[in-house]
Amino acid sequence: MMDSLEHQQADLPALMAEIGRKARTAAAVLAFTPAEPKRAALLAAADALDSRRAEILAANAEDMRAAETKGISKAFLDRLLLTDKRIDGMIEGLRTIAELPDPVGAVMSEWTRPNGLVISRVRTPLGVIGVIFESRPNVTADAGALTLKSGNAVILRGGSDSVHSSRAIHASLVEGLKSAGLPEACIQIVPTTDRAAVGEMLAGLGGNIDVIVPRGGKTLVARVQAEARVPVFAHLEGICHTYLDASANPQMAIDVTVNAKMRRTGVCGATETLLVHESLLPNVAKPVIEALIARGCEIRGDVRIQALIPTALPATETDWHTEYEDAIISVKVVKDVGEAIAHINTYSSHHTEAIITEDLASVQRFLAEIDSAILLHNASTQFADGGEFGFGGEIGIATGKFHARGPVGVEQLTTFKYLVRGAGQTRP
Repeated sequence: MMDSLEHQQADLPALMAEIGRKARTAAAVLAFTPAEPKRAALLAAADALDSRRAEILAANAEDMRAAETKGISKAFLDRLLLTDKRIDGMIEGLRTIAELPDPVGAVMSEWTRPNGLVISRVRTPLGVIGVIFESRPNVTADAGALTLKSGNAVILRGGSDSVHSSRAIHASLVEGLKSAGLPEACIQIVPTTDRAAVGEMLAGLGGNIDVIVPRGGKTLVARVQAEARVPVFAHLEGICHTYLDASANPQMAIDVTVNAKMRRTGVCGATETLLVHESLLPNVAKPVIEALIARGCEIRGDVRIQALIPTALPATETDWHTEYEDAIISVKVVKDVGEAIAHINTYSSHHTEAIITEDLASVQRFLAEIDSAILLHNASTQFADGGEFGFGGEIGIATGKFHARGPVGVEQLTTFKYLVRGAGQTRP
């Protein structure tokens, strides 16, 4: 059906409008769907992912071959690649989300006024979520599952590079919806790679999209933030920092820093700048940097780091502003936690920052004075992930301050309404 729509060169605005109308109708059904059918749909979708594993891997191999011919970066290819382990991760994510408490209808707070009115704040779905993403096919599963669980319909628009993988995963989600008797339009995927479809979604599809979530590079996110006529949950960049304080445990400093940078260099939670307390030169800083180099990481440092590590390249002002998405890290020496905080608040994209220290006073300052969505103590910045937070997955990381911040899971995909119960009260 999807391919035939493309081959027919259907009128794009009409096609997208129809997708929007179907999503709104499905959202109206989901808003009142009990917890059990949603749970059943997600568990069936997880089973379908498992049974369709060979089909999904074959589709991904087709996407990978096409991407490799374009000579794109290793980080991009890593985001695009699916393996049995990553499919297992998607399956586990769906099953975890299925078993989460249903947020819809949950009472957030309740109180009684002096006049006897009982007021409750209750979670309710946002409506229709539009997700625009590039190379990560797993977003199809994460976004589909989280929106379904939270009672929202979703319209997925993946990038052309991951089109075959995303469609194969989407087929498993639809299988789950059908088995539970839910409308297939609860989770739709835009059946064309025409970039004009993005513009249609950003315009809101005639009021049928309530929020947009972009998952991709800086160019995509910047476009979404500039053009969207509906609210956006997004982060523009992941310029994340790790700070090694004076009392950092030496072995922990090595283990956490190497993981924070090198586990997966292309994810948004990868550390891009390492800050080192001057007292750690050379006994701690040098082994940490040497461990990074041993893993193939390029070092760009300030003058003191260059003196310590002769192979280090000079760090420029641009480096402090850069999300490398590669095996490159910028390193700066600071005199204390205050200078580290000042540097982070100047250059951070307000995504994720970590401090490695045994000094509780430093921890308290770091956590209190830095204005980022996620702050960690003695842990890798690569834990900036909805699955690691116990959300089962994430629809994205939000760095704004309105409504959602950090990993966007099922609770963040709800709003609330007030229910007021009385016994005939009138207002004087």
